Amino acid sequence: MIEEKYINPFTDFGFKKLFGEEISKDLLIDFLNQLLPSEHKITELKFKQTENLGSTEIDRKAIFDIYCENENGEKFIVELQKAKQNFFKDRMVYYSTFPIQEQAKKGDWDFKLTAVYCIGILDFIFDDEKEQKDKYIHYVALTEQETKKVFFNKLHYIYLEMPKFNKKEEELITEIDKWSYFIKNLSSLDHIPAKLQNEVFIKAFEIAEIAKFDRKQLEEYEQSLKYYRDIKNVVDTSFEEGRKEERILLAKEFIKNGVSIEIVMKSTGLTKEEIENL
Repeated sequence: MIEEKYINPFTDFGFKKLFGEEISKDLLIDFLNQLLPSEHKITELKFKQTENLGSTEIDRKAIFDIYCENENGEKFIVELQKAKQNFFKDRMVYYSTFPIQEQAKKGDWDFKLTAVYCIGILDFIFDDEKEQKDKYIHYVALTEQETKKVFFNKLHYIYLEMPKFNKKEEELITEIDKWSYFIKNLSSLDHIPAKLQNEVFIKAFEIAEIAKFDRKQLEEYEQSLKYYRDIKNVVDTSFEEGRKEERILLAKEFIKNGVSIEIVMKSTGLTKEEIENL
């Protein structure tokens, strides 16, 4: 039985419910507009097929992504990363090439591109950025190394390390503060905080209220929540230590929870033969 009043946004079901459906599109637009520069503010979005990103079945186990396009043709990949994964930054760059390539036109084409934004909401902290305890939002662009001037202003990476966000309600100042607080704390709240008493967040809380789900939605959410807890506990732990014996124990835990051998291999570094011998 689910005791929480509101859904967990870090589940596939919760993330899609809040940001990936037509009825909640205005929530996604508001969230993105708090992150984007003024010249790229969004007034309208249309959802696109995430299969076009080339994501694999393994990726979809630990990641949920939304692919959309605004009224100017600019592309946005918004993804929720539930647990640590090898080469996350590499994969983020790789995915950004798909919205670029799909802009190619047959015949004479001058190579003019519309902007591509990759936004990652991370339920973990990068190992190489643990010392930056207060910096949880990162804006990345192609720049000239000496002058630091932006070389290309149409490819942007924005990622939020949510475990670093620790502001309390009374400390919320900006709208992105409020969104970060909402995403991180939603499942532990039992009422709408005073700082979030506006039209956008009231709608978000209404959509997130578990008591309003029908039986099918409730079953889907329960399954999504179980999978989130299983994979997060196991995958996050696998990155704490690299010793072989611990990775073997983790692999056994994966297998016990019915995780596919491909994910076990990817997360523990063990070979298929080693896993089968367990």
